[in-house]
Amino acid sequence: MGRLHGPPVAMKVEFVDSQREEHGVQPVLEALEQTAAWIAPSTYYAARSRPESARTARDRKLADKIERVHEDNYGVYGARKIWAELNRHGVEVPRCTVERLMRENGLRGLLRDKSPRTTRPTAETGRPGDLVKRDFTATQVNELWVADITYVRTAAGWVYAAFVLDVFSRLIVGWQVATSLYTDLALDALQMAIWRRQATGADLTGLVHHSDRGVQYRAVRYTQRLAEADVVASVGSKGDSYDNAMAEAFNSLYKAELVRHRGPWRGLHDLEIATVEYIDWYNNRRLQGELGHLPPAEYEALHAMTHPVTATLETS
Repeated sequence: MGRLHGPPVAMKVEFVDSQREEHGVQPVLEALEQTAAWIAPSTYYAARSRPESARTARDRKLADKIERVHEDNYGVYGARKIWAELNRHGVEVPRCTVERLMRENGLRGLLRDKSPRTTRPTAETGRPGDLVKRDFTATQVNELWVADITYVRTAAGWVYAAFVLDVFSRLIVGWQVATSLYTDLALDALQMAIWRRQATGADLTGLVHHSDRGVQYRAVRYTQRLAEADVVASVGSKGDSYDNAMAEAFNSLYKAELVRHRGPWRGLHDLEIATVEYIDWYNNRRLQGELGHLPPAEYEALHAMTHPVTATLETS
């Protein structure tokens, strides 16, 4: 019976090199005999003395860049986003090459799971209508916001996170984490969103704020704050998670990229710090395929530069 071909010679040489300090070359070569990873001593020493090929050198340097991009972005980017990030920084490389080098180096993107909803429905009396009807599109900033709440298990108990997202740019304009699932959690996130936008001179009159039927969003203080800013409330229909799909999609992303990927969590304090860091990355550096592989803040800035009339109206 012939020997199994096994991995490429370069990988076999690399494996022997990784073990030689602890075991020595000859014992490792002998241990690999009758295995798919076997390599003849003459082949090993010839490979060791042979200069590195131009392609191998390019692959090695590119693999280092790919690994840095992967590590700098929470280890969640797949080949598509890493390829886009490299191209943004002037590293022109075929996407198939990125895919190959990621496979060879054991790098992969993060797969997301669906998460259940957390908000508690309230009575139908006085409920605003659904002004969105699953059409999560906007032509400019501060046209449509969506809001939702998710939860995180920590060693100290449940922690809840509320987010407000601008549909146009997918920018997180407001957020809050707390150990209570009551009105203040959602209200604090809303207060941050309103303050951040109004601090830049934006007029929020007519902005549509969309949420599910959670009691936190139907509380008197919450609806009063919307009214004070001349924001119009919109609420999804009963028992239909798709009616707040964009907000829930972000919650799923947050749970996958931060909560599960970086956990477990001790309690409120460490999750709060991590959430601030994550939102900064998400808003300013995370590439969004739906935005042409731009981060949300950059997308907004580019829109303001290319649509000066709209920008003037927003800041007047």
